[in-house]
Amino acid sequence: MFPAASFLTIIFLALSIAGSPVEIDNSPITLPIARRLNVSDGPINLLQQDKARLTALKGNSFSTQGGRTGSTPVTNAVVTYLIEVGIGSPATTYNLIVDTGSSNTWVGSNTKYVKTKTSVDTGEPVALTYGSGSFSGTEYIDTITLGSGLTIAAQSIGVASTSTGFADVDGILGIGPVDLTTDTLTNEPTKMIPTVIDNLYSQGTISQKVVGISFEPTTSNTVTNGALTFGGTDATKYTGSIEYTPITTTYPSSTYWGMNQSISYGSTTIMSSTAGIVDTGTTSIYIASDAYAKYQSATGGTPDTATGLLLISSSQYKALKNLNFHIGSETYALTPNAQIWPRSLNSYVGGSSNAIYLMVSDIGTPSGSGVDFVNGYTFLERFYFVFDATNSRVGFAETSYTGATTN
Repeated sequence: MFPAASFLTIIFLALSIAGSPVEIDNSPITLPIARRLNVSDGPINLLQQDKARLTALKGNSFSTQGGRTGSTPVTNAVVTYLIEVGIGSPATTYNLIVDTGSSNTWVGSNTKYVKTKTSVDTGEPVALTYGSGSFSGTEYIDTITLGSGLTIAAQSIGVASTSTGFADVDGILGIGPVDLTTDTLTNEPTKMIPTVIDNLYSQGTISQKVVGISFEPTTSNTVTNGALTFGGTDATKYTGSIEYTPITTTYPSSTYWGMNQSISYGSTTIMSSTAGIVDTGTTSIYIASDAYAKYQSATGGTPDTATGLLLISSSQYKALKNLNFHIGSETYALTPNAQIWPRSLNSYVGGSSNAIYLMVSDIGTPSGSGVDFVNGYTFLERFYFVFDATNSRVGFAETSYTGATTN
């Protein structure tokens, strides 16, 4: 994840806990996700912020001793998910970014950490350097509460003494793979820190190390449009069965929620099977430069100077074909409508009110780089997504959302 210099010009997807969480079979717990656009400082540069996140994602590396070198956890300052997290007893509430691209949890950027009877200072220095920000402080062990029935008795957290780039949020709730926690404790660089998912599982709060994510397409700047489920899946959010594919073995995609896929535009293959990442913190869909050139040529899109996105005419939009993602034995199709930014929100990204902008962009490197695509929020709002840490796999299903959303 990479924080921007200011969080005033970002899209907030606020994870608010409203009422009692919904329990599905085998004790998963679902929390609602609400989207809020905050553009008090003016239009948002989606492409610029996504690119900074991608640079951090692709820059992640590990030493032969197991520690991480050039540590670059990633925060997207355009699309963020905020969850109200209670820490301590009695609990103080913090608004934390839910990050699938990093795995440490830390607090104290905006709302200072309040010590209680459950707070234990380990004395261990902890530090992370992000794409355009940083955090350093001390590791504590404390109680975390995410909602009724979702409590961690002893979670490692970083307590910030200094931080940059997080002025309007309180820190991060890291839910990425546990390997990403290496090289964050200054004196124990090879040590892995159990994530909130690991501890929820080990303490018996959830019976599976599984996270289910659901978004619904929306053209509104404030709407409750999805859900995050810990410990399993929410059968009300998808139809049919969830089809799984293993985490890719290709580095560095293998260190994230990575997988292999190919892409076709209509019946024409534009990207052969290769490795990439599924990422809730990236707004657009990014594909390797050679695949992007084929997509741009096929759609007739031209780069727009105001937004950085591909601009197409109304006649080109009518001629758009499905963009097909081939994952495992299944195909997941983005319709023409699903490939564009909602026109009612064009002003938020500095675009013209009636213009049509495509949400597929150039990742900046050719196929074979190790991260050849990122399926971001634009993709995930059309399909139900599951990260299964226990079995090292990701899964997809058709969304149960039936509302008619016209971008």
